[in-house]
Amino acid sequence: MKYIFVTGGVVSSLGKGLAGASLGTLLEHRGLRVTLQKLDPYLNVDPGTMNPLQHGEVYVLADGAETDLDLGHYERFTKCVLTRENNLTSGQVYETVLSNERRGDYLGKTVQVIPHITDEIKRRIRSFEKVGNADILITEIGGTTGDIEGLPFLEAIRQFILQVGPENAIIIHVTLVPFIKAAGELKTKPTQQSVAKLREIGLQPQVLLCRTEKPLETEVREKLSLYCNVPVNAVIEARDVDNSIYEFPLMLQAEGLDEKVCKLLHLDTPPADMESWKKIVRSIVNPSRRVKIAVVGKYVELQDAYKSIYEALCHAGGANDCGVDLVIVDAEEIEAEGAEKHLKGVSGILVPGGFGDRGTEGKIAAARYARENSIPYFGICLGMQIASIEFARNVCGLAGANSTEFDQETPHPVIALLDEQKKVTGKGGSMRLGSWPALLKTQSLAHAIYGHTEIAERHRHRYEFNSDYREQMEAKGLVFSGTSPDGTLVEIIELKDHPWYVAVQFHPEFLSKPNASHPLFRDFIRASIG
Repeated sequence: MKYIFVTGGVVSSLGKGLAGASLGTLLEHRGLRVTLQKLDPYLNVDPGTMNPLQHGEVYVLADGAETDLDLGHYERFTKCVLTRENNLTSGQVYETVLSNERRGDYLGKTVQVIPHITDEIKRRIRSFEKVGNADILITEIGGTTGDIEGLPFLEAIRQFILQVGPENAIIIHVTLVPFIKAAGELKTKPTQQSVAKLREIGLQPQVLLCRTEKPLETEVREKLSLYCNVPVNAVIEARDVDNSIYEFPLMLQAEGLDEKVCKLLHLDTPPADMESWKKIVRSIVNPSRRVKIAVVGKYVELQDAYKSIYEALCHAGGANDCGVDLVIVDAEEIEAEGAEKHLKGVSGILVPGGFGDRGTEGKIAAARYARENSIPYFGICLGMQIASIEFARNVCGLAGANSTEFDQETPHPVIALLDEQKKVTGKGGSMRLGSWPALLKTQSLAHAIYGHTEIAERHRHRYEFNSDYREQMEAKGLVFSGTSPDGTLVEIIELKDHPWYVAVQFHPEFLSKPNASHPLFRDFIRASIG
């Protein structure tokens, strides 16, 4: 197996995950089997308990693992179906080592960062060899070189490369080459310092991936090559893409990144045929029409909080030869100023997931606005619960209807905890997580969209629709078009007399790809165009 480690320098948020995913795309198009892994230095066991405003969205895998949003890039850009093994945090490493110590595995020994912590990190990297379903593992190390919490991971990588040999493992260092406007030039010193920090640790990058706003002229490349001990042809320009992140693999191919990587790892493969990918990019970048979609959320200050939602809308636009203009609406502003002011003129309304009662009344107002004005509505997770509450209040006449998450004393708890959830006191990993099956009602809109009677989708939630209200709401026109196989849990609701009104308890955005738009998103955009 071959190994590629992606490190970052100077500042965070340089796009290491996107770089790794894009390289994975190129290597797959060369006929190689690729898998990707993220090493996160934070001490949380996983990001499941983090505020999305701090860390971005929590990306859920099929096996129920709550992971970093970069794993979304990995699955969207490649054929990978990832598991909890593909995301390792410092919290998981220390938890495992301390459990081993308590069990007596290190009996008689002093437990230390070296070798016990580094050995556990190496074990997780090597675990993919046993599975045997990939030729190459691309491992991204979160954070920035020099961060104190990242040092055990970098030390583990130093040891690992020493063990497998330099012909089997390389380091790609993603770094910033800033343009100083006052000086009118690109500055290489931050990259020099970042690489110097890596070399202090004993790591020498073989490739520099330079994030820059301006083209890297030959003189700049030569300077970076000289001071960073990297060949000139391994200094790769990675400028900001103009229109879509899906252009990034094509940009890296033009720079010869995949060719350089294959030579370094002694891989004899044909060039990547990216014609199909170029076609996808053209459909996204040059659509023949545009549509305006409102996303009504509570974490709107940070774009990464709804990353997979935005990407799935982009994929659906490409599938419909339509550009999607996002109107990002803070649900609290609807509460203060009304739905009309913020939603008038949009062609579709999407309410995504979330936790807590902040902004919920604004989301309920958005769902009502969509229902009463025949605007296509797409509710996801909390967005489905919001639609249920709105329908109960304003169509069924159940005054005060709510979720017990927001109001423990509500007279009509149309959304409530399951009995088994009422006993849960911890937060991490205690929700309904991962891929769950659902059965679709024939002759429903959901069935027409999917074309199947049984589906499987990824979940991340704790509260469910209260089936005590199902018969009453069905009588008023709400269709329960998707349920769990035993019929006890509601998965999809829709309205009969509405152009397009669908809300789901799961997260379909996690299964959307640029070359395989999720059917719900695709049909939502089609209806919004109409």
